[in-house]
Amino acid sequence: MSESISCLMPDWPAPAGVRALVTTRGGGVSEPPCASLNLGAGTADRREYVAENRRRLRVALALPEEPRWLRQVHGTGIVAAEQVSRDVTEADAVWTACPGIVCAVLTADCLPIFLCAGDGRRVALIHAGWRGLAAGVIEAAYGALGAPGERLMAWLGPAIGARAFEVGDEVRTAFVAADPGLGGAFRATEQGLWLTDLYCLARRRLERCGVGRVYGGGFCTVTDSRRFFSYRRDGRTGRMASLLWLT
Repeated sequence: MSESISCLMPDWPAPAGVRALVTTRGGGVSEPPCASLNLGAGTADRREYVAENRRRLRVALALPEEPRWLRQVHGTGIVAAEQVSRDVTEADAVWTACPGIVCAVLTADCLPIFLCAGDGRRVALIHAGWRGLAAGVIEAAYGALGAPGERLMAWLGPAIGARAFEVGDEVRTAFVAADPGLGGAFRATEQGLWLTDLYCLARRRLERCGVGRVYGGGFCTVTDSRRFFSYRRDGRTGRMASLLWLT
């Protein structure tokens, strides 16, 4: 490879034809506060730096095409990857059954969720902040895959950890009112806020869809500043990319 970038590979038993990864912040050309492999076009970074970082990504990973970058809006919209106009199409989840089309989401504290059918014929990738989770973005992606939950598997990528994610009463209410069993995902602080386990929220939603094989989790983008961008920690910052495709 002529370029070198740093990535995480999911530890899940996906079929051989399913390729998945999450970039870390190393290996790009962006300067602080987006140093260095910032892949987000909507950030406080120079356009030419993002373009070069995306070029390095394609070369280093020998991607079959330019990833289908979404315009993410913290909603529940899901789109077929082959219908995405890069950086323009508004959605927070993307799916494909077509080999060689690269699904992509960008994160810097929100949770990237990888979904795969056990037969390796369909995959979906989700950008999940608390708003999207509460509104049903997992359920939307599950519906697009068209397979029973017991035939699916999921991997949870790097996101803000349970000791760093403080939220107000409105967030807890949004989840617990719909599912009282989620009370354990929130821990009260002395300041009247709630420490929230985003991974727990996602696992519960996946389980309710029948997806029992859920892997990953346990990261914290806020505390691991060497590897991860974090909006909660830094404000002005870059974005990691999660990529998922079929060969």
